[in-house]
Amino acid sequence: MFTGIVEELGEVTAVENLGDASRFKLRGPVVTEGAQHGDSIAVNGVCLTVVTHEGDEFTADVMAETLNRSSLGALTVGSRVNLERPMAVGARLGGHIVQGHVDGTGEVLERKPSDNWEIVKISLPADLARYVVEKGSITVDGISLTVVEAGPDYFSVSLIPTTLDLTTLGVKQPGDPVNLEVDVIAKYVERLLGDRAPGAGK
Repeated sequence: MFTGIVEELGEVTAVENLGDASRFKLRGPVVTEGAQHGDSIAVNGVCLTVVTHEGDEFTADVMAETLNRSSLGALTVGSRVNLERPMAVGARLGGHIVQGHVDGTGEVLERKPSDNWEIVKISLPADLARYVVEKGSITVDGISLTVVEAGPDYFSVSLIPTTLDLTTLGVKQPGDPVNLEVDVIAKYVERLLGDRAPGAGK
């Protein structure tokens, strides 16, 4: 379980093609401190398992399903990535509940800079739109953000200088893909109330 508060901006240092999977080597001195085989680290919002760890680098295997359903397949050597370790029991929940299970991908549509913040508009897959509401939470590339505007096929977020400086959203440009994870609570509520919805069972 994560919170969507990115701990550091890491870097992909190697990519190995394993046929039906890929092995990534990533550098991140903060998240690798005390890391062990089997630990979880979120990479651009995708929960990955540490395979090996040496110095300030770790490797993680990514299966084809994850490569196909997330933007990790587009990563190359030198790509910058958002990194976060799982939250500790008893720690403050600075963002919102993030599972590290990507629901789909979006695309940066436009950026509108201002003096003290920047508005970023991102496309939204149709099957995820019902989970996104104004002032609600959404995870973009592992970053917990508040929705400013929720449209039928897009949403926008407002980014403060810290987010722009310390995460990949500071450099993403129109056309770039991003990983999206909607609020898991909304999905559970939908499932629990499904049989009670008007017209259900007809």
